[in-house]
Amino acid sequence: MSKILEVKNLCKTYVVNKRQNNVLKNVNFGVDEGEMVAVMGPSGSGKSTLLYTVSGMDSMTAGKVEFCGRDISKLNAKELAGLRLNQMGFIFQQMYMLRNLNVLDNIILPARQSKANKLSANEKTERAKELMRKLGIIEIADNDINEVSGGQLQRACICRCMINNPKMIFADEPTGALNRTSSDEVMEELGKINRDGTTIMLVTHDAKVAAKCTRVMYIVDGNIKGEYNLGRYSADTELRDRERSINNWLIEQGW
Repeated sequence: MSKILEVKNLCKTYVVNKRQNNVLKNVNFGVDEGEMVAVMGPSGSGKSTLLYTVSGMDSMTAGKVEFCGRDISKLNAKELAGLRLNQMGFIFQQMYMLRNLNVLDNIILPARQSKANKLSANEKTERAKELMRKLGIIEIADNDINEVSGGQLQRACICRCMINNPKMIFADEPTGALNRTSSDEVMEELGKINRDGTTIMLVTHDAKVAAKCTRVMYIVDGNIKGEYNLGRYSADTELRDRERSINNWLIEQGW
């Protein structure tokens, strides 16, 4: 498999009150096309900073990040915005949507903003509806965002992130604000998207979520301390054993 993401000697430093905080320190890793990679670690270890930096949402202090062969550090703000809009998808723990738009229009919005998306307005609407059907939420298309459950809203966020056919999805605690049932439903949908070929990198604190990924990276104090290869998740009967093996490995890492 070819690398979709290549990270070399990545550093991220914040300066607060004239004091340097080295959040990421010479981080190196790669993500192959079609992988589903989880990033785990204690609070303050740099998980979210890593996700935001490698996706171009935050600037790097030093190092190199290549996305589909392009060095994102060499892109200007407009080029980065275009890359994120057209080739990346984003899901967050907090389900950010515009309150003045209904659920369907929130999903369509990135397609309307994209010059690279050549579908007609009607075709963009039909694609959004098809994504909603796949994720089982077509019945809330005309609802306001405050009229649906958290699980439904997060699945709508998945639809929105898929509207422009991204090559990779970056998710920061996508199940963190959900109950167990909704969390399982969201992970089931992300698993389907991954099996269809979309690469996913997600931050999580939940071993059950990580158990459905192909690989887990453990980060401590801005460094990747270890990696655990699980292979592809294929059946619910495997989940308990995969979760147990991850928990044992996390204990070994100092979790």
